[in-house]
Amino acid sequence: MSDSEPLMNTTMALRLQQVPASHGVRWLRHGFKVFKRFPLGFVGLFGMFMFAGLVAMLLPVLGTALLLMALPILSLGFMLATHGALQGHRPTAAVFIAPFRLTPARRKTQLMLCASYALGTVLIMVLSDWIDGGAFDRFETLLSSGKVDEAKVAEALADPLLAIGSLARLSLAALLSVPFWHASALVHWGGQRSLQALFSSTLAVWRNRGAFFLNAMAWLGVMIAFGVVTSLTAALLGLNNFVAVIAVPAGLLFSTVFYASLYFTFIDSFLFTNKDEPPAAEPGPVV
Repeated sequence: MSDSEPLMNTTMALRLQQVPASHGVRWLRHGFKVFKRFPLGFVGLFGMFMFAGLVAMLLPVLGTALLLMALPILSLGFMLATHGALQGHRPTAAVFIAPFRLTPARRKTQLMLCASYALGTVLIMVLSDWIDGGAFDRFETLLSSGKVDEAKVAEALADPLLAIGSLARLSLAALLSVPFWHASALVHWGGQRSLQALFSSTLAVWRNRGAFFLNAMAWLGVMIAFGVVTSLTAALLGLNNFVAVIAVPAGLLFSTVFYASLYFTFIDSFLFTNKDEPPAAEPGPVV
């Protein structure tokens, strides 16, 4: 059996279920556990996607659209990678192709979800720009310029429209993520159509909102703790550039673990009711 075959499951019967809020912390912990099984494999997947995204951005307009459309497949790909890793299979780029290798109907549905997510993101950007009057874009342009004027940065940060626009972007992006959180996985494993998958995902996130909220708080705690420890270490060792140097690899690591943990949010929210169900949420001992 090839490594990709466990990813090509046929339709499974799914039943929505509710879990305690404490599972939100378990999802984070399981993400780190499964990451430890194949760290290079998981980091390689995320790095591959980042590189493909940079290449896509070289294409005016079309590149941005393709990158936005690929985000749901990124999440599903990592779910498939985690699914395979729990069975002892090393993550490979095949996880990003697997969603399109099932039936033509599911391939079409996945593409519809990708296009819908991209369109929703664009609408959020347009609406947020209207809300803040372009303050966020002006601030980004200021930071990306060759020389950063501290006085101008302070002036931009003092603009209340910047805070309002940033809050609007964050809030609307969070709302958009709810229907798409499980949607691609529901199409892949459950054979659901696009509207049904979006509705089922929304209902699952709402029923398990306590676990999702605690998961978000746990990740926030990890970020804050890492920042504090890193800053203290840099201060004690007198390494002024240490934080800047470690920030990029740390961001890559945490982003990879986050995506690796998405599978556990799915299998906790939906119960597989046939004999070929994926492994349980507990990754088991790491060897």
